[in-house]
Amino acid sequence: MSAPILSDSSRLKEATPIYLLTRSDPLPEGAERPAQLSNFKGEPEQVAIFDGGVLLGAGDGRDPMVLGTASMKLPSGDYRLARSPDGMDLGAAVLAFALGAYRFTRYRAAPEAAKLIVDDQSLAQSATREAATAAFGRDLINTPAEEMGPDNLEAAARALAKEHGAEIKVHKGDGFAEDFPLINAVGRAADIEPRLIELNWMGGGPHRLALVGKGVCFDSGGLNIKPGKSMGLMKKDMGGAATSLALARRIMEERLPIHLRLLIPAVENAISGNAFRPGDVFRSRHGQTVEISNTDAEGRLILADAMTLALESKPDRLITLATLTGAARVALGPDLPPVYSTEPAFQDRVLRAGKELGDPLWPMPFWDRYNGYLDSDIADVNHAASTPFAGSITAALFLKRFAGQVPYTHIDTFAWTPVPLPGRPKGGEVLTMRALFRAMRDEFAS
Repeated sequence: MSAPILSDSSRLKEATPIYLLTRSDPLPEGAERPAQLSNFKGEPEQVAIFDGGVLLGAGDGRDPMVLGTASMKLPSGDYRLARSPDGMDLGAAVLAFALGAYRFTRYRAAPEAAKLIVDDQSLAQSATREAATAAFGRDLINTPAEEMGPDNLEAAARALAKEHGAEIKVHKGDGFAEDFPLINAVGRAADIEPRLIELNWMGGGPHRLALVGKGVCFDSGGLNIKPGKSMGLMKKDMGGAATSLALARRIMEERLPIHLRLLIPAVENAISGNAFRPGDVFRSRHGQTVEISNTDAEGRLILADAMTLALESKPDRLITLATLTGAARVALGPDLPPVYSTEPAFQDRVLRAGKELGDPLWPMPFWDRYNGYLDSDIADVNHAASTPFAGSITAALFLKRFAGQVPYTHIDTFAWTPVPLPGRPKGGEVLTMRALFRAMRDEFAS
């Protein structure tokens, strides 16, 4: 994908102007009749073209993501932002345009997206760089499991590590079942062996961050097989891993002063005579025995072993990112990932950044009373609740058992945009990546 944002004074003058207008803004000269014919009222995502340029609705003018509509709906060509609402974050708006210009072209060519010409070179470079990182994660999610299995995910992590001078280690093969019993149980039925991908990057500074991303490259549900309709999008069940890789890329390219340890348990939850079963009990790497009640609740199992390894390096903060539960979507829908945290100040920073950047999250509690739903008659814990209530919370509570005393944040993401939104074409999406990066960047800058 060519750069969607350019700083080129020779092209700026000839670029088609975009007027980003709120509901109450006056129309530019010559736009009255075209606006009337197209019923343009300044509502978000409304577009009207007239001889003097493009009218683009900004609603109340507070959401910079609305400019992402332009690159998704306008034809190829050069554009410039001629007017925008007072107080709108210009950098965030330009980034929204860049994010909307994304096209997944691995299997089919697409027309070149519109380009935004700006007069600020640093703004163009920043937006292009951040959009490229989002595209990196989106490409991973959008690629079918036939070409994005655990081995391909490993290759992507190796390439990223090489690019940024990070160390890479992959745990697999002999001894893996003993070292990581839960990861092995979930992935052992697949032809491509399970593994735990580990990337370490020394960015300086004393802070140690452990980042764990769920890498289920395809989820059939296992012996508790999913209905066919529910299986169609399961290539995206490694969305937590893709988002973690994208976040790691941002951290490394912006050189945040932290020591980063990224862990991705990468498996396919397949069906064979060797598949793990409901009723099985496994002793986790942590030592807790875990009873299996539903093989389609596999993500929390692989995260638990990876989290245990993460704690062995004594991090200052632990973050897990996972497409973990359908219950989160029932509660909050596809756009709004729930965030759980034992670190209120950090959670507040993430929520604030998400609101400012159009990358929203919603706070949810580690509600300890629901721990009883995870009781087992024969093991230390049952990995899935005995009740249909509070499925996202009980999944988070299961993970919290493996977080020790380390400040812990968990995000139950969807990693997919089912209906196009400004700056978010339909398909894979690295939800919360921008909010998490901004929160950490601001934390270490203060």
